[in-house]
Amino acid sequence: MRGYRAIKYILFFCCYVFWVVSAGLIAVGVYAKIAKEKDVVDTLTVDPALLLIVVGSVMFLITFLGCFGALRNATCLLKLFLGILVVVLLLQIAAGVVGYLFTDMVMERTERLMMKAIVRYREDQDLENAIDFIQKKFQCCGVESYKDWSHNVYFECTDTNPSLEFCGVPFSCCIHLQNQTVLNTMCGYGMQQLQQHTAAQGIFTIGCLEKIVWWAKNNLLLVAGLTGGLLLLEVFMIGLAATQISRIKKVQQQKKENAERGKSERKDSYWYPAFANFDDE
Repeated sequence: MRGYRAIKYILFFCCYVFWVVSAGLIAVGVYAKIAKEKDVVDTLTVDPALLLIVVGSVMFLITFLGCFGALRNATCLLKLFLGILVVVLLLQIAAGVVGYLFTDMVMERTERLMMKAIVRYREDQDLENAIDFIQKKFQCCGVESYKDWSHNVYFECTDTNPSLEFCGVPFSCCIHLQNQTVLNTMCGYGMQQLQQHTAAQGIFTIGCLEKIVWWAKNNLLLVAGLTGGLLLLEVFMIGLAATQISRIKKVQQQKKENAERGKSERKDSYWYPAFANFDDE
C-alpha cells in the first residue's frame, strides 16, 4: 500500500511541476501577444509568443491528465496520459534518427527558417529580441555571414533603399569593448559595404548557424546529457503511470472477486445444511 501511494504522489508531483511550468509559459506568451502591435506577423515558426502559447497549452493539457488521473485514480485519464507520452517519446527518437541520417536536409531547413526570421526582423519585437540575444550570446551575425542582413528590407544593401540602416547590420552584431559604458546602436551602419577582414574589426562576421553547430559539437556532453535526461524523465513518468494503472486494475479485480465471493456466501447461507444439529447444549 505504501509503495502504491509513493508511486501515485511521485507521478502527481512530477506532473504538477510541469503543469505549473506550462501555465507560466502560457501566461508569458499571452502577455507578450497582448503587448504586441496588432499588425505583426502571426506565424508559429517566427513568432516566439505564439510558440510559447502553443507549447504551453500542449504541456498544460498533457500534465493535467497526469495530475488529475494520478490523484483520482482515473485509469482512463492515466491511459490517455500514458499514450500521449509514448507518442511524444517515439516522435523525439524518430526526430533524432532523422536528424542524424539526413543532416544536410536538416541544416538546409534550419538555414531557411533562420533566414525567414532575418527577413521578419523589426516586424516582431519578440523575434527581434530573440535574434539579438542569439547574436550576442554566440558572437555571430546573420545566418552564414553578416551580409545575410541584406535580405531584410531595412538593411538591404541597394541604392534605392531609403532606410538609414541600409547596408548595415543590427547593433547586436557589434563587438563591444569591456570598458564601453554607452551602447552605440549605430555601430553596424554601413558594415556590409566593407570586406570581411575590415568589417571583422567592428562586428562579428561569422554566421550564427556555424557558431551554433560549433557550440553544440564542443558541448556535446552537455547536449547529450540534457537530451538523455529529458528522455529518461519521460520514460520514468511512463513507468509510473503504467505501474499505477496496473495497481488500480489489481485492486479493482480483488474487489470484484471479494464481492462475488461475498455474494456466493450469502446465497449459501439461505439454506441450512442437512442433518444440522439445532439442539441447545
